Amino acid sequence: MTTIVGWHVEVEFEEKDKRTHAAVLLRLQDGTELRARGHATRHPDDPEQQRVGEEVAAARALNELSRALLTKAGHDIEEVTHVPAHPAM
Repeated sequence: MTTIVGWHVEVEFEEKDKRTHAAVLLRLQDGTELRARGHATRHPDDPEQQRVGEEVAAARALNELSRALLTKAGHDIEEVTHVPAHPAM
Protein backbone atom coordinates (compact mmCIF):
# COMPACT_ATOMS: atom_id res chain seq x y z
CA MET A 1 0.00 0.00 0.00
CA THR A 2 1.30 3.47 -0.87
CA THR A 3 0.84 6.30 1.57
CA ILE A 4 0.63 9.77 0.09
CA VAL A 5 1.40 12.67 2.36
CA GLY A 6 1.00 16.31 1.48
CA TRP A 7 2.43 19.41 3.05
CA HIS A 8 1.21 22.91 2.44
CA VAL A 9 3.52 25.90 2.46
CA GLU A 10 2.04 29.37 2.73
CA VAL A 11 4.00 32.34 1.40
CA GLU A 12 3.02 35.94 2.07
CA PHE A 13 4.69 39.05 0.68
CA GLU A 14 4.98 42.63 1.82
CA GLU A 15 6.28 45.33 -0.51
CA LYS A 16 7.71 48.49 0.98
CA ASP A 17 9.66 50.98 -1.08
CA LYS A 18 12.49 49.01 -2.70
CA ARG A 19 12.23 46.04 -0.33
CA THR A 20 10.21 42.87 -0.60
CA HIS A 21 9.66 40.71 2.47
CA ALA A 22 8.50 37.10 2.31
CA ALA A 23 7.17 35.03 5.21
CA VAL A 24 6.70 31.29 4.83
CA LEU A 25 4.83 28.85 7.01
CA LEU A 26 4.98 25.04 6.82
CA ARG A 27 2.49 22.96 8.79
CA LEU A 28 3.53 19.36 9.37
CA GLN A 29 1.18 16.49 10.12
CA ASP A 30 2.47 16.25 13.70
CA GLY A 31 1.21 19.79 14.35
CA THR A 32 4.62 21.42 14.09
CA GLU A 33 4.70 24.80 12.40
CA LEU A 34 7.96 26.02 10.93
CA ARG A 35 8.28 29.67 9.93
CA ALA A 36 10.96 31.56 8.07
CA ARG A 37 11.54 34.94 6.47
CA GLY A 38 13.46 36.30 3.52
CA HIS A 39 13.85 39.64 1.84
CA ALA A 40 15.07 41.26 -1.34
CA THR A 41 16.18 44.81 -2.01
CA ARG A 42 15.99 46.34 -5.44
CA HIS A 43 19.09 48.18 -6.59
CA PRO A 44 18.32 51.87 -7.32
CA ASP A 45 19.39 51.46 -10.96
CA ASP A 46 17.18 48.41 -11.58
CA PRO A 47 13.68 48.73 -13.05
CA GLU A 48 10.77 47.90 -10.78
CA GLN A 49 9.85 44.23 -11.20
CA GLN A 50 7.65 43.15 -8.34
CA ARG A 51 7.66 39.50 -9.40
CA VAL A 52 11.46 39.29 -9.31
CA GLY A 53 11.59 40.74 -5.79
CA GLU A 54 9.00 38.19 -4.67
CA GLU A 55 10.96 35.33 -6.24
CA VAL A 56 14.22 36.34 -4.54
CA ALA A 57 12.58 36.98 -1.17
CA ALA A 58 10.64 33.70 -1.34
CA ALA A 59 13.75 31.74 -2.34
CA ARG A 60 15.64 33.13 0.64
CA ALA A 61 12.77 32.36 3.00
CA LEU A 62 12.41 28.83 1.64
CA ASN A 63 16.15 28.31 2.02
CA GLU A 64 15.86 29.29 5.69
CA LEU A 65 12.84 26.99 6.01
CA SER A 66 14.78 24.06 4.54
CA ARG A 67 17.52 24.56 7.14
CA ALA A 68 14.92 24.61 9.93
CA LEU A 69 13.39 21.41 8.56
CA LEU A 70 16.79 19.70 8.49
CA THR A 71 17.40 20.79 12.09
CA LYS A 72 14.03 19.36 13.13
CA ALA A 73 14.76 16.10 11.31
CA GLY A 74 18.10 15.87 13.12
CA HIS A 75 16.41 16.32 16.51
CA ASP A 76 13.79 13.71 15.59
CA ILE A 77 16.52 11.22 14.63
CA GLU A 78 18.43 11.89 17.86
CA GLU A 79 15.31 11.29 19.97
CA VAL A 80 15.08 7.76 18.59
CA THR A 81 18.74 6.80 18.15
CA HIS A 82 20.30 8.79 21.01
CA VAL A 83 23.19 9.46 18.64
CA PRO A 84 24.06 12.92 17.29
CA ALA A 85 22.57 13.38 13.82
CA HIS A 86 23.88 15.75 11.21
CA PRO A 87 21.48 15.84 8.26
CA ALA A 88 23.37 17.56 5.48
CA MET A 89 22.09 20.00 2.96
